[in-house]
Amino acid sequence: MSDIILTTLNGRYTHSSLGLRYLHANLKELQPQALIKEYVINEKIQDIAEDILKENPKIIAIGVYIWNASDVKELIEVLKKVSPQTIIILGGPEVSYQPFRVDMSKADYVIQGEGEIPFYELCRDILDKKQIETKIFPPKLYDLKDIKLPYQYYDENDIKNRYIYVEASRGCPFSCEFCLSSIDKQVRNFNLDELLQEFQTLWDKGVRNFKFIDRTFNLDIKMANTLLDFFLSKNEPFTTHFEVIPDHFPAELKERIKQFPSHSLQLEIGIQTLKKDIAKNIKRNLNIPKIKENLEFLEKETNAHIHLDLIIGLPGESVESFRENLDYLCGLSNSEIQLGVLKKLSGTTLNRHDELFGMVYSDTPPYDILANNMIPFQEMQVMKRFARFWDLVYNSGNFTKTFNLLVENKSVYETFYHFSDWLYRQTFSTWQISLDRLALFLFDYMTTIQQYEKQQIADLLVSDILKVGGRKLPSFLREYSEITSSFDKVQVGTKQKRQQKRTQ
Repeated sequence: MSDIILTTLNGRYTHSSLGLRYLHANLKELQPQALIKEYVINEKIQDIAEDILKENPKIIAIGVYIWNASDVKELIEVLKKVSPQTIIILGGPEVSYQPFRVDMSKADYVIQGEGEIPFYELCRDILDKKQIETKIFPPKLYDLKDIKLPYQYYDENDIKNRYIYVEASRGCPFSCEFCLSSIDKQVRNFNLDELLQEFQTLWDKGVRNFKFIDRTFNLDIKMANTLLDFFLSKNEPFTTHFEVIPDHFPAELKERIKQFPSHSLQLEIGIQTLKKDIAKNIKRNLNIPKIKENLEFLEKETNAHIHLDLIIGLPGESVESFRENLDYLCGLSNSEIQLGVLKKLSGTTLNRHDELFGMVYSDTPPYDILANNMIPFQEMQVMKRFARFWDLVYNSGNFTKTFNLLVENKSVYETFYHFSDWLYRQTFSTWQISLDRLALFLFDYMTTIQQYEKQQIADLLVSDILKVGGRKLPSFLREYSEITSSFDKVQVGTKQKRQQKRTQ
């Protein structure tokens, strides 16, 4: 039995909650009374409630995020109906800023912002039966020296099956209006010596995949270089992931990045837009010459896996300007390009654009844009489908050679727009499209609409599909392939990671 249950619903089983582990690490004398229990969205809410209440907790703390807010609302309602005496405390980004777009009124307390210290104090007061004067604890920044690091609370199951999230700093100095990180402009670094000791402990336990959640990893170059040196000192394969700003790669940082072997370094770079007037609208820095220079360096001189972000629906940006962004970016890089749809999060200042640009958003998570005065609702729907199919075909790395021919000597945006529209008319869905079925759609489109020779497209698809060991060739391709059915029995290797597929 545990008096305090720390829980959340992750997006996938392979995800882990760093926030819950921070709370657990900072519970001081209450720690023996606490237990972490993680679930996944789309699990049955009543089953989750049953499992939590088996511990007969006095306090249930729930991390609330954009992807689980609706499920958490339902979970709170079930818990309060069957165990009304149990105290429910909420925290996390989705309840850290008002207005609350999902009704969480049945919860007893809400801790906004950094929760490590106020959560301990609140639990202590509840268990001591002290009178508590407020329901909502407003955000407050704490000295990171007072926060105990949580990494020892990743257990063997986490290390074996889940992503291990870490951080070296909090805050972001920039003012991008769509991003919650811009609210905390004071960048604070954790003690680097202590952090490296914790990372070494994780390494010794077998962690080989470190996913940093810092918003601007390459802001503090001294810190970035020290952390990169930590990984470069290792002799075993690993992967590490950082979010970086695109215009700040001084020489000493470049030299270190060049030393990383293939498949070991992943860099997520927020481009968002390449239009200066749009960037100005959302208070985003934009240095196109530097972006171009740094992308060319990363593409040509390093083994880093690059993930670039563009946003659909920014205030003042039309479909035409987005087309120019995508075509330009594809001309600079062969890297993964994530096409995100603009979301209006509580706490951001995007609402100042609503009247001028006719911005209309959904009121339910993920609060994505529905329309603006340059992209009507119907066209925005088309763009969302475009983004989904782009992820399936291009970003997945499953069809690299086939995609290159699909868009060869053409506007990438226009070509894929027509394919995306055609594909939706075949499926009327953007989900549950298997790899084999998607291969067949590409084959049909490129041989009928684009009028390529069937054997040419079949050869490309066979090459793309069989680059991952253990895959079976779709039946429709077998008549075009010289590979006999014996290939089904050949196991070349395990399924390769997404970034590996893009390099083959």
